[in-house]
Amino acid sequence: MEVKVRALTKNVRISPEKARQVSRLIQGKSVQEALAIVELSPRKAARLIGETLRSAVANAENNMSLNRQDLSVHAALVSPGPIMKRFRPKARGSAGRIRKRTSHLEIVLTNNQ
Repeated sequence: MEVKVRALTKNVRISPEKARQVSRLIQGKSVQEALAIVELSPRKAARLIGETLRSAVANAENNMSLNRQDLSVHAALVSPGPIMKRFRPKARGSAGRIRKRTSHLEIVLTNNQ
């Protein structure tokens, strides 16, 4: 029987475009392989996705009594969160808009290979 376990991290201060570059690397991989990828990647998004991935593994082990070796990453989703709008002074008294983007990270694990 296929069981899906998920972990969700909301309002992470990284743009969704940057986080999706790392999430594409781990989709469809086993948990050990995905953890190795995020550990060795030098990007901020890899650290944030790694935290969510470890949380999903802990949910699977503690709540569903699944074995870590049987798990694989079914989906690694990155959706946009709220955008903080800031302004920076520009030439001749005008203002330039700065959009500080946030993301919601979701990792879905399954026990089918």
